[in-house]
Amino acid sequence: MAVKISRAGNRCIEKIAPLFAAYRGFYGQPSNLPESRDFLAQRLIHNESTIFYAQDELGEALGFVQLYPTFSSVSARRTWLLNDLYATDAARGRGVGTALLDAAREFVISTGAKGVLLETGRDNEGAQRLYEAHGYVRDAGYYTYHLDLDNA
Repeated sequence: MAVKISRAGNRCIEKIAPLFAAYRGFYGQPSNLPESRDFLAQRLIHNESTIFYAQDELGEALGFVQLYPTFSSVSARRTWLLNDLYATDAARGRGVGTALLDAAREFVISTGAKGVLLETGRDNEGAQRLYEAHGYVRDAGYYTYHLDLDNA
């Protein structure tokens, strides 16, 4: 299977919104294609994220990666948050995740950034293996905290 990676623009929303909705479903969110479409459109319109997507030789969307810019005060440099990585069930194990991670890495390097941060579930062992195979190192020195204002 030949995989083509492209950077998403506003014209790609209809192609990647179903992938984003499925990704959100993986994390327990109810299916809501209009909300997924609107969220992605706003991120791209306002240059708040960078998205790459994979498609096969027939143009079928297979997966995506979404990066958000952030900064490291300690190093005084930009860094990127790899917030979302998703491949369809049919695309898993076929190099789609690797191709998307490679595209993200090349993009981050092109921006002169310090590196990439990401989180994944403790039970998402497939993703952990993928990340570690690509040089990502699990942080043992820091805890992640979250303040949920929706439930405060």
